[in-house]
Amino acid sequence: MSDRRFAGKVALVTGATSGIGRACALAFATAGAKVACVGRNENALQGVSERIRALDSEALAIKADLSSAAEAERVANETVTRFGGIDVVVNAAGHISNGTIENTSLEAWDEMMNVNVRAAFQLMQKALPRLIERRGNIVNVSSVTGLRAFPGVLAYCVSKAALDQLTRCASLELAAKGVRVNGVNPGVVVTEIHKRGGMSEEAYAAFLEHSKTTHPLGRTGRPEEIAALVLFLASDEASWVTGATYSIDGGRAQTCAR
Repeated sequence: MSDRRFAGKVALVTGATSGIGRACALAFATAGAKVACVGRNENALQGVSERIRALDSEALAIKADLSSAAEAERVANETVTRFGGIDVVVNAAGHISNGTIENTSLEAWDEMMNVNVRAAFQLMQKALPRLIERRGNIVNVSSVTGLRAFPGVLAYCVSKAALDQLTRCASLELAAKGVRVNGVNPGVVVTEIHKRGGMSEEAYAAFLEHSKTTHPLGRTGRPEEIAALVLFLASDEASWVTGATYSIDGGRAQTCAR
């Protein structure tokens, strides 16, 4: 497999300023792709763009809040204007917060659905004409919580289950057009998402330590490991894979409460 197997391709990656999204953006650049990086933090966007250019690839930084209805079309248009098309869309932007069926507010519910599902749907829809032109593909970054139920993160679990179903439904509708749609379902990966969702440094450290016992392989994941699977699914090596939601979770989805 060539190290530059995405040479000449254009990858549009959301959530590209941190965690799994950033790892995906850098992995695509390493593999030769031109990368449109989407995020809300301008300084972080510039940082990842500089890293991509240092890898001898082209970068486009797009500051956008994809929970806004108009932003998805702008992101797709700016990518096409700069790079001439889109071959891969990676929806890696995500949000998490705690809450149960008893105390999750409607505002928190709507925010979770807007960021984790609606934004992905809108970008897929707006990028679709260009993906069809190039027989491209989409990879959605979901979670083990899309496949299994976990207490205390109700809206997050529901949003990821919805994203998985969006992946499967879209894959059926787009197969005849040559566009593949797949998803990845990570377990606990060391990123900033939990702390951005309100978890303190101390609580997060304890959560990571506990996660060693809840994942059968005995450790948490790294963003680069998720990015490697995303690249495989986006590559020609996965040309007969569509509608799949791949667990990459150290065995977490196989466990039962105990």
